[in-house]
Amino acid sequence: MALIDFTDKGLYCRQGDFYIDPWRPVKQAVITHGHSDHARFGSQAYLCHKYSEPILQLRLGHNIYQPVEWGANTFLNGVKLSFHPAGHVIGSSQIRVEYKGEVWVASGDYKTENDGISGQFEPIRCHTFITESTFGLPIYKWKTQAEIYSSIQDWIVQNKAADKCSVLIAYSLGKAQRVIEAASKVSNKIFVHGAIYNMHQTLTQAGWMLPPVERVTAETDKAAFKGAVVVAPPSADGTPWMKRFNPYSVGTCSGWMQVRGNARRRNVDAGFIMSDHADWPGLLQAIKATGAEKVFVTHGFQAAFSRYLNEIGIASAEVKTEYGNDEEEAPPEVFEGKQEEVLKDETIELPDTNTGEL
Repeated sequence: MALIDFTDKGLYCRQGDFYIDPWRPVKQAVITHGHSDHARFGSQAYLCHKYSEPILQLRLGHNIYQPVEWGANTFLNGVKLSFHPAGHVIGSSQIRVEYKGEVWVASGDYKTENDGISGQFEPIRCHTFITESTFGLPIYKWKTQAEIYSSIQDWIVQNKAADKCSVLIAYSLGKAQRVIEAASKVSNKIFVHGAIYNMHQTLTQAGWMLPPVERVTAETDKAAFKGAVVVAPPSADGTPWMKRFNPYSVGTCSGWMQVRGNARRRNVDAGFIMSDHADWPGLLQAIKATGAEKVFVTHGFQAAFSRYLNEIGIASAEVKTEYGNDEEEAPPEVFEGKQEEVLKDETIELPDTNTGEL
């Protein structure tokens, strides 16, 4: 019997009687991070990292939260659990599950470059690793954060010189905090959408030292937006809410901008390739570091990625889950299961598996 089963409610540990990131209400939920596709309303109790607790309170309201530190052991019905940094967003954790000497790790979402806010991804040795594969194709290779920040800052400075407002589209938990940090180095006027403001306030009240921002309201003088920076979630892009910033330029911050044509299809002025997920090299690096004998691949390009792992000698299987459908993170084609539509302008070839290199 497997230590973790893949059920219609989520990843279930029968021995411990808990679910990891369940997508249906359960008695005991163990949460990797606060994004809405991993942390859902309705469960009786939520075990999470202490940094995730205020985020869950904001998004799910008052519930029974059981916050823990990274590396601390928790026992549920004799099963040992511990949380370890995933580097995805603030509070994001991998879940290590151990019973009778068998160790599984559920990655949740993760990235391997330290963004200075979310913590450094920590590879955990295990027998079985459950990994995401949001960007599990070799076309996805990120520039360093320093290079991305520099591009964003140069764009802001150019817009400011032209008296334009720089509107940056970034998901409210994760990229928004990074974008605000980058923008604060070249602008002292940063305005944010209400959804991002609520998250910003929650995090600062929890002790995070984030740059000061101002919420966009109906009373905000439109003249204040001239040459300023506005950070907004994808749900605001293309809505009447944006008109108050004229004249403005729009820049989208997303890993999907790696693909030619996505910026054009989204009708934005600039596309910054910034993701809170691991790229192709990062995924392979992380999996190799676990030493796992078996890898289960979830949301993203799981079929291609799982096939590649098998070809290079890592036993792998594809698993269908309900993760990765956060409406503010990926293009509509991805939630509809049409990932190939995102890549229709690209030629994708998997690396030569004869090299024996990861």
